[in-house]
Amino acid sequence: MPGRTQLVSEVERLWTGECLLHSHDVSKNGFLPDKEPLKRLPSPYYAPWELVLDDLPALIKKKTIRKVVNRMPVLSTSKLHTEAEWRRAYVVLSFLAHAYIWGGERASEVLCKAISAPFLQVSEHLDLPPVATYAALNLWNFSCSGPDLRDLDSLHALHTFSGTEDESWFFSVSVAMEAEGAYIIPVMLRALEAARHRDYSTISSSLDELAVCIGRLGKLLDRMDEKCDPTVFYHQIRPFLAGSKNMSAAGLPNGVLYEDEHGALDWKQLRGGSNGQSSLIQFFDVVLGVEHTSPGSILRATPASCSGASEPTSFHQEVRSYMPAPHREFLRRISQMGSLKELAGEHATSSSEEHVQLRRSFQAATKALGDFRNRHMQIVTRYIVVPSRKQSRVPIVNLATASSPSGRGPGGELTGTGGTALIPFLKQTRDETYVTGVNFNGLEENMGPSCRT
Repeated sequence: MPGRTQLVSEVERLWTGECLLHSHDVSKNGFLPDKEPLKRLPSPYYAPWELVLDDLPALIKKKTIRKVVNRMPVLSTSKLHTEAEWRRAYVVLSFLAHAYIWGGERASEVLCKAISAPFLQVSEHLDLPPVATYAALNLWNFSCSGPDLRDLDSLHALHTFSGTEDESWFFSVSVAMEAEGAYIIPVMLRALEAARHRDYSTISSSLDELAVCIGRLGKLLDRMDEKCDPTVFYHQIRPFLAGSKNMSAAGLPNGVLYEDEHGALDWKQLRGGSNGQSSLIQFFDVVLGVEHTSPGSILRATPASCSGASEPTSFHQEVRSYMPAPHREFLRRISQMGSLKELAGEHATSSSEEHVQLRRSFQAATKALGDFRNRHMQIVTRYIVVPSRKQSRVPIVNLATASSPSGRGPGGELTGTGGTALIPFLKQTRDETYVTGVNFNGLEENMGPSCRT
């Protein structure tokens, strides 16, 4: 029977973990909200926004979205009261903004004040950039017909650009994965706490469960093509997810010009929504000690990047600013707790049975994450690479036509919605994950795949 000291320690450990989750807006659904997002803003004052959003796919199809939005009044944010309402406003304005920017034959370099002014205010309140982030498209843009958010078939996107089931399914897959991975967050927090006491058994079992969890996420990802057609995704969905950074070939050489409520103008180059902004996937990286170095630039790495010169901020670090602020802070706090890589790598020649099992479990978990990223690359190949090989014959300039053989940017690389050099970036991210599981001696710690011989 456990003694009083052990029981007190257990209570303190559970309380600390629960407080950490609650204080950083991590719910029973993980990084998804505890309750379903609002379907409409309650104040009738915001009807002009909601009515346009209701008709968004039709307005995009008829190419009248800009004409309609240009007639909209500039609304105040003073009637937004709860955090749920601020989030709803962020979702609404994200969809309206991207529809306006990408909803013509050419991208609009100027975002009209009716959208940009309140979008800037809402974004400032939420501490998010004024662009359609992963949070706007996925975390705060779903409804569920059943009690279990892990049930992909019961999920539906509140809003889409295309009005297609394909797009709703595309967003819903990410929502289901977030929900599926929710349970593993406290499990891995216990593993990090156990690392302080060299509790190898708890850590190993947690890592084993992490590998199982990631495998389930992969199975959900594999369901993408059940209801999302690659051609529909490539031509009707993906162009509207693009941001304004590294989008010269798509018609935004300077980014997008925003106007605030006082009439001040500001050019912004922002990354579009991508799964790289998922706090869940970055949480896995943090607890496993996976380090990513790629800045996601569309320019190829040079030998200087392998020298002692200062490196640019990595893409993964940069996009934390695109995550909800509490989740960003949560990852920062977890990063300060260290990772399980250090413990797995200690005494790599140790013959201790428990430590050997810990290393095996750690390697299995990192392999599972690498395999997940490999699955993602296979999806990217089917949904982006293959369709991009067909020459575009439409008189439209957007991310789809810019990705055709004749429209690609420097080096002929495909550009991701987040502005990355798509395939090199994904390959490096995957390889850095695999390397973490096999490299315990630190001999290659500072060598990315592009620098390795």
